[in-house]
Amino acid sequence: MVHSTGSNNPRISRYVGPDDGLLGPNLHNNHWNQQMDSSVCVHAFIGLLGDGKTVATYQTLPWDHRAWHCGSGQKGSANNTHISFEICEGGLSDRDYFSAVYKEAAELCAMLCNMFAIDPLAKSGVRGIICHSEGRALGVASNHADVMHWFPRHGKTMDAFRTDVRNMLDKGCFDMTADDIRKIVREEFEKLNPSYKDIKGVPEHWKKETQRLLDAGAIDGGTPADINATDVNLRHETLKAAVIATRYSDA
Repeated sequence: MVHSTGSNNPRISRYVGPDDGLLGPNLHNNHWNQQMDSSVCVHAFIGLLGDGKTVATYQTLPWDHRAWHCGSGQKGSANNTHISFEICEGGLSDRDYFSAVYKEAAELCAMLCNMFAIDPLAKSGVRGIICHSEGRALGVASNHADVMHWFPRHGKTMDAFRTDVRNMLDKGCFDMTADDIRKIVREEFEKLNPSYKDIKGVPEHWKKETQRLLDAGAIDGGTPADINATDVNLRHETLKAAVIATRYSDA
């Protein structure tokens, strides 16, 4: 179920906290990740990060957990059947922002449809992609207008949204197995936190301290020194901590 926040604040940090270094601070500390008077939670939020430029999605619940996002109607509640996310509204007339979050929302729905074998063109109170206002019309949500107070301003309807999601799936953008995803994660992790097998691969500005650690036997890479005296076998962040500790002890 597609929701929008109904408040002119495009930043995810208004609803998600604490700051992880990307979200940016919430100066009023009124994010939803804390005890509140009302019980509300969606599975994800789409909006701007702290830099005020980057559009992102932040997951706030496991996809298979029941959320509290749409109330109920005459035929029950989509809380029991639908994954939900909120798009943070920024001025409703900002076309560039709308285009960015619309694309992000469509990509999220395509991923979820692929993950849970959901027909993106279906629109029912039990299965498929609907917005909050459609949920109300179907009898499974409370009386809210989102997102049909916003999408039509930019020439979009929920039928168009569902079609865009279908087209993304048809292009095969999300035909990845769990092993494919793990491979990508491993590759990205290796880029961010590479492993140094030997002192030869250690950054030049860390080699002096690394050699001292090897000489002292503080690190050995798992190989005895008489077999390989330069075996490090540490990841970047671990070695960084060891070098900082060495420099601190020398200070």
